[in-house]
Amino acid sequence: MTAVSADTGRTSQAAAAIRHHYDVGNAFYSLWLDRSLTYSCAMPAGDDDTLEAAQERKIRFHLDAIGAGQATSVLDIGCGWGAVLARLAETHRVARAVGLTLSDEQAAYVRDRGYPGVEVRTDNWLDYEPAAPFDGIISIGAFEHFATPADPPAEKVRLYREFFRRCHGWLNQGGVLSLQTIAYANMSRDDASAFMQREIFPNADLPTLAEITAAAEGVFEVRSVSNGRLDYAWTCERWARRLRSRRDEAAGLVGPETVARYERYLKLSALGFRMGKICLLRIVLRPYDQRYFAGSGDRRYFAGPGE
Repeated sequence: MTAVSADTGRTSQAAAAIRHHYDVGNAFYSLWLDRSLTYSCAMPAGDDDTLEAAQERKIRFHLDAIGAGQATSVLDIGCGWGAVLARLAETHRVARAVGLTLSDEQAAYVRDRGYPGVEVRTDNWLDYEPAAPFDGIISIGAFEHFATPADPPAEKVRLYREFFRRCHGWLNQGGVLSLQTIAYANMSRDDASAFMQREIFPNADLPTLAEITAAAEGVFEVRSVSNGRLDYAWTCERWARRLRSRRDEAAGLVGPETVARYERYLKLSALGFRMGKICLLRIVLRPYDQRYFAGSGDRRYFAGPGE
């Protein structure tokens, strides 16, 4: 099977896996997420911070990273329930903001908000062809779903490199990619929880930092990287506390078995981050300017002006 045909076959698998987790129901998630329905690691300023403030700080980090205040077009890969898209439209007045999700419920939720200049699409990045390039790209919590447990390490790197290659082509000159993803840390994929892979995020495999940087080499320059694993432990613990406090309501919506499954998942996730088994990477990348590459030779050390 060629790489192209294998990638085409990933779309239906990825869509089914995403819908398994994210289409449990917007009402269920609204019980324990913050008001913006931001379902990714927050950036708390301290243990006594509020979830709303910590999520707003995280969103601002990524918007600042891509220079949203000066952008006219932004792509959000894995847009969730649209928290980033809302800020792009309402705070930064970005003329064109496109969000990609594989969840029908998330897409419907964003469309119902009617944000000016926002388009949400139920497209896999592997199938997406933008009409015009973007000034910045943000991807929060999607990268974890790109590879599967069946992919050998070399195939994972190839797939991640294809993602970076496409993002490079989708960016205007001077554009920036801001990426946030969970990754394996002091743990191998062989040690990953069968419960998490089977019940929570089926058919998904985390990257490692080494795989990400190998895939980006020669395509993007890593401008900054940080590990927010304790931020994510804090976030999961806050989510779990909020879910426990509304357990009866949640059970009425999705059933007690689903609630118990999510409580277990949040507890295990917080523990994994606390122990350093998994980590949370925030990576800001700037594309190398292909015009300055040295032909067919080694391109790793060639970048655009001002680098």
